[in-house]
Amino acid sequence: MENTEIAKGTIHPLTLLAEEAYSVFTNLGFEVAMAPELETTWYNFDALNVPKDHPARDMQDTFYIKEKPGFALRTHATNSTARSLKNMAESGQTEGAYISIGKVFRNESTDATHEMQFYQIDGCMLAPIEAGVGSTANLANMKAVLIEFYKKALGENIEIEFRPSFFPFTEPSVEVHAKFNGKWLEMMGGGMIHPNVLKNAGLDPEKVQGFAFGGGLDRIAMIRWNIPDVRLFYQGDLRLNQF
Repeated sequence: MENTEIAKGTIHPLTLLAEEAYSVFTNLGFEVAMAPELETTWYNFDALNVPKDHPARDMQDTFYIKEKPGFALRTHATNSTARSLKNMAESGQTEGAYISIGKVFRNESTDATHEMQFYQIDGCMLAPIEAGVGSTANLANMKAVLIEFYKKALGENIEIEFRPSFFPFTEPSVEVHAKFNGKWLEMMGGGMIHPNVLKNAGLDPEKVQGFAFGGGLDRIAMIRWNIPDVRLFYQGDLRLNQF
């Protein structure tokens, strides 16, 4: 009888990249944090200083749950930062760093670069403000952390650029861009945690400060492996699992 070897399964590219990302960030001192995909509007919006009239709250952007008023499928993984900060405040902790990777949902049309569901990396670092010294959780350290991550994910020669931007939960805010095939691509947003976010978590912005960042995992995988369409990640095509 012929001995036929059965082909073994392989790791999905997003799973592979997520494991690598966790490894990079935990080596930098971050702890893994988790948050639910079905989230309260408080942790998804209010705690993060997103105004009541912000467009992201509209039905065309957010999947609200009819049977559970006050709940929605999270639109970003930053709910993990809101929950981590809250946990730190309740335990009296003033220093820590957390990283979370998980699926998020947006009620939008799909195309080669947009999906209704995708994976996002979210991280934050908090530290006390010391008189005459400041805090170690500053923009310079956030920049160093993200450059280290992108070099590990996309190669030592990757070019990274930080540009001024605006997000409700950070001030000042920056966009992180990476150069790929001669073009700059937006990869992530971040900045110093807004004082209102710290207050909403029960922390004193006069005593602690921190930075936070978040961005898509799928975009990194598309660049790294030259995958032309983000929708391929979610169609169950086993030919994608070649890594």
